[in-house]
Amino acid sequence: MRSTEIDRRTFLALCSAASLYPLSVANAAEEALFLGARLNGGGFEAAVIDAAGNDRLVVPLEARGHSFAIDQPRRRAVAFARSPGRFAVAFSLDGKDEPRAFAPPPDRHFYGHGVFTPDGRLLLATENDYDGERGVTGLYDATNGFRRIAEFDTGGVGPHEVVLMKDNRTLCVANGGILTHPDYERMKLNLPTMKPSLAYIDSETGDLVEQAELAPELHQLSIRHMVLDGFGVVWFGAQYQGEDGARPPLVGRHRRGREIELFTGPEATLKALDNYVGSVSTDLSGEIVATSSPQGGIAVFWDASTGKCLGERRLEDGCGLAPLGKGRLIETSGRGAIIRTGPKGAVEAIRREASNVPAWDNHLRRI
Repeated sequence: MRSTEIDRRTFLALCSAASLYPLSVANAAEEALFLGARLNGGGFEAAVIDAAGNDRLVVPLEARGHSFAIDQPRRRAVAFARSPGRFAVAFSLDGKDEPRAFAPPPDRHFYGHGVFTPDGRLLLATENDYDGERGVTGLYDATNGFRRIAEFDTGGVGPHEVVLMKDNRTLCVANGGILTHPDYERMKLNLPTMKPSLAYIDSETGDLVEQAELAPELHQLSIRHMVLDGFGVVWFGAQYQGEDGARPPLVGRHRRGREIELFTGPEATLKALDNYVGSVSTDLSGEIVATSSPQGGIAVFWDASTGKCLGERRLEDGCGLAPLGKGRLIETSGRGAIIRTGPKGAVEAIRREASNVPAWDNHLRRI
């Protein structure tokens, strides 16, 4: 592991930008609460909402947010900037403490995702070592102001989402395979030689313990987002970087020690996803997996045990997904809509699309 100090100038600038107090709220530990990033009135923020779409906590962000690491036992979270991200903000979910901003080292940037260790001692964040052309997981001491203390290799490039497996020790990292560099903004530099993978990493040692790759002909299928189903199995959604006319499968499942399985669903459904899955979630039971495509304006539902496509629901620019109940999820859109959805039953509007409501970013997380 390699230890690297945070750039102090960047750190202080971010603290100044993000140290506004959030709205005061009551402790609602027993409620179903959800956390998302959004654009509201020209400003960026992270917001905790209840199942009725009401704001319970708002934390200002310097720029566009992406996703979160949530430490539920200690009632805190970290909001990550959208990739390539230069800031993260830690805050209390009950609004009791002032938010704390922190930054990666100058030669790293965040990819928008991270997880806490079960004891809450460490935050692990996916990052880009762009000069070294490799992905890393940065380790931040959550007991000491989120000071960065080490890093380990993810076994690929472009690591995006990371999840903690049921053993509470192994990480699964989605190496998207896309090489980028801040000097070239969001340009994809290695499309002909991409090599996406799922990497299983021992969070205590940094050792790569297993790696699963796609077939060579699918090397431009960038694995991006993941969720564990109710059986502890990794499901993922991908974004295709190849020819426009191709329609490869975008949804997959991986059981440890086996090959990756891919699922297409009906041809019309695959086409509607438009080669892009932006978020993956389950219902509360973990028996149904949901994959959303904001480009296609569609969420598709899958049986976690069989891989069978259970149906689809439409929401323009819909992406954020989080479990609500058995067979039901909440979905948010970039046009401000919030709905209750699922493979069965009617879609119920919580907030309708409008020009004067907050526009939600890619991810919604249940607390």
